[in-house]
Amino acid sequence: MSVPKVSVLIPAYNAEKYLGEAVDSILNQTFTDFECIIIDDCSTDNTWKIIQKYAKKDSRIVGVQNEKNLGIAGNLNKAISLSKGKYLARMDADDWACPERFEKQVSFLDSHLEVGIVGGAMEVYNESLDQVLYVRSYYADDTSLRKYIFKQSPFSHPCIMYRKEVIQDNLYNEKLSPTEDYDLYFRVGKRYKFANLSDIVLKYRTSTTQASSAKANRQQYLTLYIRLKAVVEYGYSAPIKDTLSSLLQLILIPILPQSFKVLLFNLLRKNL
Repeated sequence: MSVPKVSVLIPAYNAEKYLGEAVDSILNQTFTDFECIIIDDCSTDNTWKIIQKYAKKDSRIVGVQNEKNLGIAGNLNKAISLSKGKYLARMDADDWACPERFEKQVSFLDSHLEVGIVGGAMEVYNESLDQVLYVRSYYADDTSLRKYIFKQSPFSHPCIMYRKEVIQDNLYNEKLSPTEDYDLYFRVGKRYKFANLSDIVLKYRTSTTQASSAKANRQQYLTLYIRLKAVVEYGYSAPIKDTLSSLLQLILIPILPQSFKVLLFNLLRKNL
């Protein structure tokens, strides 16, 4: 078999409800030179059976079943170690990739050798994917993304494609889950430029299940920790106003109700 140009990384845990739609959107890509690595992280539903069905149907689907739960960051590191592609594409098990996503992102990376990660815009849907709630877009150029990185993440993780060489020796930090991608961007940014396509590349499914307050607070504290780590360890310089904003967030995290913080987060995102 020839070596695929793109490896798609999909962690899956109890994903039977929407996994088929996600995989179909991958198989229907206009760019076809890929492998799709789906890791079943000890699911208790029919996730593994669905993966096996698709693997029998199409040789580009590579199914892996864990013996113990690794979490998203652990699964991504495992998938990266198994991957063969020059480029790695992230995808969640409940989202839907637009048909020309890979074609556009591969073309961009092929022609912009200085860029290590390219993302894109996405439509945020309700759980059934029959209503667009809003479009989430990101700055396109490296200069703007670097100015923004201490405010919010410069990419949507499920939308990104990156060069395998930027991460294979410097994997996701599993201790920083669920903010492992944010830390990765800072590290990659020391060697490569950032970019986002203006095109919508993904339909992102929102869930009616809300994260617990404790879990959400952990994520927010880790975000602030990664910003500090970027300055102290990675050599970034944070703008004064962003530093003050982070200090304010540190004070408000345990005070504000989670519902208000989610509302504020989405408001900031939509008005990027």
